[in-house]
Amino acid sequence: TRSLLGVFEEDAAAISSYINQLFQAMHRMYDAQNELSAATHLTSKLLKEYEKQRFPLGGDDEVMTSTLQQFAKVIDELSSCHAVLSTQLADAMMFPITQFKERDLKEILTLKEVFQIASNDHDAAITRYSRLSKRKENEKIKAEVTEDVYTSRKKQHQTMMHYFCALNSLQYKKKISLLEPLLGYMQAQISFFKMGSENLTEQLEEFLTNIGTSVQNVRREMDCEVENMQQTIEDLEVASDPLYLPDPDPIKFPAHRNLTRKAGYLNTRNKTGLVSSSWERQFYFTQGGNLMSQARGDVAGGLVMDIDNCSVMAVDCEDRRYCFQITSFDGKKSSILQAESKKDYEEWICTINNISKQIYLSENPEEIAARVNQSALEAVTPSPSFQQRHESMRPAVQSRPPAARTSSAGSLGADSASLSALSFDSLVAPDTPIQFDIISPVSEDLPGQAKSSGQSGRRTNPFGESGGSKPETEDSILHQLFIVRFLGSMEVKSDESPDVVYETMRQILAARAIHNVFRMTESHLLVTCDCLKLIDPQTQVTRLQFPLPNVVLYATHQENKRLFGFVLRTSGGRVESRQTSICYIFESNNEGEKICDSVGLAKQIAFHAELDRKASEKQKEIDRVKEKQQKELNKQKQIEKDLEEQSRLIAASSRSNQSSTEGQFVVVSSSQSEDSDLGEDGKKKRESEA
Repeated sequence: TRSLLGVFEEDAAAISSYINQLFQAMHRMYDAQNELSAATHLTSKLLKEYEKQRFPLGGDDEVMTSTLQQFAKVIDELSSCHAVLSTQLADAMMFPITQFKERDLKEILTLKEVFQIASNDHDAAITRYSRLSKRKENEKIKAEVTEDVYTSRKKQHQTMMHYFCALNSLQYKKKISLLEPLLGYMQAQISFFKMGSENLTEQLEEFLTNIGTSVQNVRREMDCEVENMQQTIEDLEVASDPLYLPDPDPIKFPAHRNLTRKAGYLNTRNKTGLVSSSWERQFYFTQGGNLMSQARGDVAGGLVMDIDNCSVMAVDCEDRRYCFQITSFDGKKSSILQAESKKDYEEWICTINNISKQIYLSENPEEIAARVNQSALEAVTPSPSFQQRHESMRPAVQSRPPAARTSSAGSLGADSASLSALSFDSLVAPDTPIQFDIISPVSEDLPGQAKSSGQSGRRTNPFGESGGSKPETEDSILHQLFIVRFLGSMEVKSDESPDVVYETMRQILAARAIHNVFRMTESHLLVTCDCLKLIDPQTQVTRLQFPLPNVVLYATHQENKRLFGFVLRTSGGRVESRQTSICYIFESNNEGEKICDSVGLAKQIAFHAELDRKASEKQKEIDRVKEKQQKELNKQKQIEKDLEEQSRLIAASSRSNQSSTEGQFVVVSSSQSEDSDLGEDGKKKRESEA
C-alpha cells in the first residue's frame, strides 16, 4: 500500500510541477494582454490630445486632426475590446488554474502532512503499548495506552482514506484544470475577434461545444466517483472499528493455526552492548522457507533467516509480552521477535512451525497443517538442544563448494546496460568461476596462502591472549574484530581501481540471484598489522589467512555500506608463470567503511613498522662497521705495543752481551745451532722478528 501511495504521491508532485509551469505561462499571457490593453488605451488618449499640441513648426491641420480622431475612436474601441478580453481571461482562464493550484494542490500537501503526523502518532502509540509491563500492569495506564492506540489508529485510518480519496480525485481535477483554462482562453479570443470572424467562429463552435460537453461529462463522473468513495469510507469505518484495538478479543478473532504464510509488523531485538539491547519495529513476511523483513521505504525485502528445519519457542524477554525466538537448524543464528497481540503471537509461532516442517512444499499445505495443528500448538515449549537438531539434520558435506560462471546475460543491477563487454573483460577475467563458500584449509589450500603445520587445527584467540604457545599476531599493536558474511570470490584481471571491487560485487550478487544461492558463511574478520584472518565464531579455528602486504586494494560499495571487498595479489593461478589477483566480497553489519578504515590503518602501521625496521637494520649495520673498525684499531695498537716490548728486550740483551765475551760466544753458538735446527723458515722468521 505504501509503495502504491508513493506512486500516487510522485504523480501528484509531477502534476504540481507541470501546473506551476503552465500557470506561469498563462500568467504571462494575461499580463501581456493587460499591458496591451493599457498601451492601446494610452495610444488612443495620445491621439485624442494631438489637437491640443502646439508644435513650433506645425500649423493647424484639420485633416490630420480629424483622421487622428477617427483612429483614436477605432483604437479606443479596440482598447475597450482588449479590456473586455483581459476581464474574460481573468475569469475564464486564470481563475480555474489558480483555484486548482491554490486549493486542490495545497489540499493534497496538507493531507499528506496530516497523514504523516497521524502515522507518526500511531507508531508512537504502538511503541508505548508494546512497552507495557506484563508483571506490573497498571489497569489505568493500560486503559490509557489502549485508548491512545485506538484513537491514533482510527485517526490514521480516517486520514489515510481521505488522503487516498483526494489523490484519486486529483486525476479528474487534473483534466478539468487543463481543459477549462484553455476553453476559457479560446472563447475569450473568439469573442474578441467575433466581429470580423463569424465564419471562424462557426468552424470552431462545434469543437468548442464538444470540449464543453466533455468537461461537463468529466465533472459528472468525478462527482459520482467521489460519492462512491465517500460511501466506501463510511462502510470501512464501521467495519474496521474492532480492528483498531491492538489486542482484539481472542474469542471474537481466534488465531488461525494452519497457516503457511504470514505477514505483519514485529518488534525485533538488536543487541547494542554486552547487556543492553534495543527494539526496532519492522514489517516481516514469509516467502517459501525464508523469513524476510522490509524496512519502511525499501523497495523489496531482505533475507532474515532460513526457517526450514528451524526451531521456534516462546521466551521471556526484558519484561515484554508476546515474545518468541526463532533459531536456525544449526543453532548458529537466532532472532527474538515480539508480536503485537496474542493472536499474532500464536499465528506467527504456528506458521513458522508449519514452515519448519516444510509443509508449504506439499500440494495442500493448509490441510496438512490442519492435521498437525496439535504439534503446532506445542511449538510454544522449549525445543531440543541445537546440537542434537544439528546432528540429526546436518546435510552431506560436498567435496567442493558451489561455483557459477559469470555471464553477461546473467548480470543484474541498474548499471548493467552501461557496462560494455570491453570494460568487463578489462576488469574480470573471462570464464572465471565464482566461489560462493569458504574452502576449509584441511581440504584445499587457496592460492597465495602459505601452508603451515597445525594452521588448520589451531584455535585463534582474536584478542591476542594465549595460555601456551605465542600466536603470530600477539606482537601486533592493532586487533580489531568484525562480524562478516562471505558472499563469494573470483579472479580479476586488474587491481588498480575500485571499479574492480564494484564490478565483482555486481557479478557475485547477480550470480547468487540467478542460481538462488542465499546461504552465507558467517565468520569473524580479525584485522592486524600482519594479516587478515577469517575465524570460525564457534570453534575459533582460523578458516583463511590473508597476508596484509598481498592486500593491494579494498573498497566499500558506493550505496550499500554493508558490502565491502578487497583484492588479494597472489603468485600462481590458472597460469603459473604470472601473478593473479582474487577479489573477495563480504557483507557486514553496516561496518563496511569501518573495516576499510581498519585495513588502511593496519597497512599504515605496517608501512611505518617496515620503515622503522629498515632504519634499525641500517643503524645496526653502521654499528657493526664501527665496531669492526674499532677492533682493527685496537689490534694495530696491540701490535705496536708488542714491537716496542721486543725492542726493549733486544736492547737489554745487547747490553748483557757486551759485558761478557764468553756469554756472547755461547749465545752465538746457541743461535747458530738454533738456526741450523729451524731451517730456512726459522731463519726467515727470526730475521723478521729482529
